[in-house]
Amino acid sequence: MTKIERIETQIIDLPTIRGHVLSMTTMVSQSIVLVRVRFSDGSVGLGEGTSIGGLSYGAESAESIKSAIDTYIAPLLEGMDADNINAARGRIEKAVRGNPIARCAVEIALWDGLGRRLGVPVAQLFGGTVHPAMDVAWTLASGNSDRDVAEAEEMLARRRHRQFKLKIGKREVREDIAHVGRICAAIGDRARITVDVNQAWDLHQARWGLKGLQEIGVAMVEQPIDARMGESLRMLSDTYEIAVMADEALQGPVDAMRHAAGHRTDAFAVKIAQSGGLARASEVISIAAAAGIGLYGGTMLEAGIGTAAALQLFSTVETMFWGTELFGPLLFKDEILAEPLRYADFQVHLPAGPGLGVALDEDKIAHYTRGRVAPVSIPVKAI
Repeated sequence: MTKIERIETQIIDLPTIRGHVLSMTTMVSQSIVLVRVRFSDGSVGLGEGTSIGGLSYGAESAESIKSAIDTYIAPLLEGMDADNINAARGRIEKAVRGNPIARCAVEIALWDGLGRRLGVPVAQLFGGTVHPAMDVAWTLASGNSDRDVAEAEEMLARRRHRQFKLKIGKREVREDIAHVGRICAAIGDRARITVDVNQAWDLHQARWGLKGLQEIGVAMVEQPIDARMGESLRMLSDTYEIAVMADEALQGPVDAMRHAAGHRTDAFAVKIAQSGGLARASEVISIAAAAGIGLYGGTMLEAGIGTAAALQLFSTVETMFWGTELFGPLLFKDEILAEPLRYADFQVHLPAGPGLGVALDEDKIAHYTRGRVAPVSIPVKAI
């Protein structure tokens, strides 16, 4: 029997290609918790945990994710049967409340290790691949209309993205609608436009905002109000034709069931980290599918490991009406995978190979590890 021998974590700090402007912060770097689970047969599984903008987005940060794994999760799992992921998950969930990103990071590594030992991709462990490639959105978040239009035109010309999500909520509602309107007018029907407010509006602002966004042709608005205002979200969904999507309001299958039963939303942004792992995210997907709720493959701006893990799960889903936004690796100035994920023909493609299908560039990992002893001189990828 292969056992879990030890779990190691390190924080990787990756700079972004530009400021990523959100309603609550502007990101210029992303901190990633890299997890390695070492098994008694010598195999290794890789996992990743990230938050968006640290504590400005949610209750977990890179530092808290690392601490939760090192202090609470790792000691629970050492010596357990490496192939029994359900048992490992159950032990973690009983002993560690909350901390879904930390739990997910470890679970990813367990699935990766199991897939590698069996010689099959993680998708096979969830029933098999339906779609080897999926549409992928790009987030326009410079905050400048002209710059965002130019960026969208470049992505369309390169056939990299044909869906764009605009981050808004930092300015007055009228200013945000005008900003989005300029981009919609420039792009026309060549791409689908959605917006993400990241809970920045109150109910009054959301009424005006959804009305204005609907009039200028925006397809969907993501989490316009506080995640705790479920009934208000339902009212907005019922009032306007524009699709309303829940994101921060979804912290796993219990939240998903509550939103589905209350007819609160038109779509779910499914994030493996926010759900607490691949298994729980799969349950969120099943609830949405049974309730007729649209699916969107969300991101916590993960790098290659976390993005590959989400791809493995989402590739098994029959219908992802709203596509995905698994663009995280493209937002960073450098690549930490030995072979980058492939983005082409407006889609992100599932990597081949057992487990997650990816491997690390260890020189890059050494270079970007927080607190490294000596810098490693390496070339940075072209942007």
